Amino acid sequence: MPHRRFSQAISEGDGISVIAAVEDADAARAAEAQRAEALVVRSDPRAVRDATALPILWRADVSLEEASQVADAYLLVYESLDEERLEELHRQALDLGLDCVVDVRNEEELEEALDVADPEIFLLSPRDADGDDGPLEHVLDLLPSVPAGKLAIADLPLTTAEEIAHLEQAGFDAVIVSARDISALAGGPPPVV
Repeated sequence: MPHRRFSQAISEGDGISVIAAVEDADAARAAEAQRAEALVVRSDPRAVRDATALPILWRADVSLEEASQVADAYLLVYESLDEERLEELHRQALDLGLDCVVDVRNEEELEEALDVADPEIFLLSPRDADGDDGPLEHVLDLLPSVPAGKLAIADLPLTTAEEIAHLEQAGFDAVIVSARDISALAGGPPPVV
């Protein structure tokens, strides 16, 4: 299966890219119509694959071989892997033609992931945010640790247009949003042709 370039989709164009979290074909079609630039799927993306031309990041614990058949990018969660396994899976994903996204919670994980696998795409997670530091502030504080030339995706539980403006101004390449109503977050409805 030829892969659609997830990294290209989120790095092209002006502004921040919106990645819609979807679970079925209808949500995928709606997200594409509302100008999402990529999709993230937790369940099996086979039905989603047939419904859209957008690149898909599969956010599930599945084999790389299985992911390479139906997805365009694969998520590795740093905290769940030792260094040897991270390096091995990252290399295998790239060998299979998948973009590889590494999910990190803090600066230490980010630096170790760079040392071990030097990934091109980071998903900055607010899982380590404490009471004084909300999810938005946490990912914004983590962004300066991402080296120039690497792609940074924000993963926030709920996202508003104001938060997206902050993320874009800070330099994030993309943000994952719920597929419920992304048109306001993706810059409005598509132009009429």
